[in-house]
Amino acid sequence: MTNQSGIPSANRRQMLVAGAGAAGAAIAAMAVPTVAMAAASASGSAHAGNSSNPQHGERHTMNTVTTKDGTRIFFKDWGSGKPVVFSHGWPLDADAWDPQMLFLVQNGYRVIAHDRRGHGRSDQPSHGNDMDTYADDLAAVINALDLKGAMLVGHSTGGGEIAHYIGRHGTSRVAKVVLIGAVPPIMVKTESNPNGLPMSVFDGIRASVASNRSQFYKDLAVPFFGFNRPSAKISQGTIDEFWREGMLGSVQGQYECIKQFSEVDYTADLKKIDVPTLVLHGDDDQIVPIDQAGRMSAKIVKNATLKVYAGAPHGMCTTEADKVNADLLEFLQS
Repeated sequence: MTNQSGIPSANRRQMLVAGAGAAGAAIAAMAVPTVAMAAASASGSAHAGNSSNPQHGERHTMNTVTTKDGTRIFFKDWGSGKPVVFSHGWPLDADAWDPQMLFLVQNGYRVIAHDRRGHGRSDQPSHGNDMDTYADDLAAVINALDLKGAMLVGHSTGGGEIAHYIGRHGTSRVAKVVLIGAVPPIMVKTESNPNGLPMSVFDGIRASVASNRSQFYKDLAVPFFGFNRPSAKISQGTIDEFWREGMLGSVQGQYECIKQFSEVDYTADLKKIDVPTLVLHGDDDQIVPIDQAGRMSAKIVKNATLKVYAGAPHGMCTTEADKVNADLLEFLQS
């Protein structure tokens, strides 16, 4: 695929990573997708090799699944045992789950995470940047790997994605669900959701992405991880990694995704979740406020358990990685 500058997208992404490599911290970050690619490739051979799934219309070759519309979805697939499938937040990619994936694979689980279309190392089509297609892409990965009894874990937009996956595809392959700082049931203010955020908030995000997303992602990382709080321990490496993952994606795909995480109503999807569900949310989440999201979702999902992280920000999977990891492991073992 080629961007407006005439440079193939794959080369553009390589150039971005190489450019970021000028900084010492980004050099270390650049090694992460390389290791992930090698691990996913080896793991893909061990689990399935090169295969096809005509029934669902997707093809699986090593560390990508080609969906029925021809879009290649990148994924990482490490380890063996009970599968745990991760869906990342906006504007990130599967690398956002590195702390959780490393921890769980070391504890004997199989961990899978994909880059949403238009994000990370997946293709950047000009079509299909909507939640129906995101959910179907996730289904393509799950079906191609023939996963059964999986625990689905979604952060932020990824929480909406796994909820919508269940709304469209059911829970026949799902054993448990975890929503972390997730956007459901709906973020924007409407007549039926009077306590939601005003549309002007999301219009502002769109304007920032369109005008200078590079600077916006650097700025957004600060409240995302709670680094604007007086007691915060600021990590420049964490901010740089957020920027790196964001800039690997397609500006069009990320722009169009804003509507999906803000305006889609996931209430009907949440009502279809009929497996044990854990809701984790920080009470100092400045991006997806807990009262409009986690607390409401926990009431809608049947028999859901809500665990509130005192003082935790939206990026709690990074800033509170040890706690999140322990909670995921305990829920898996319960």
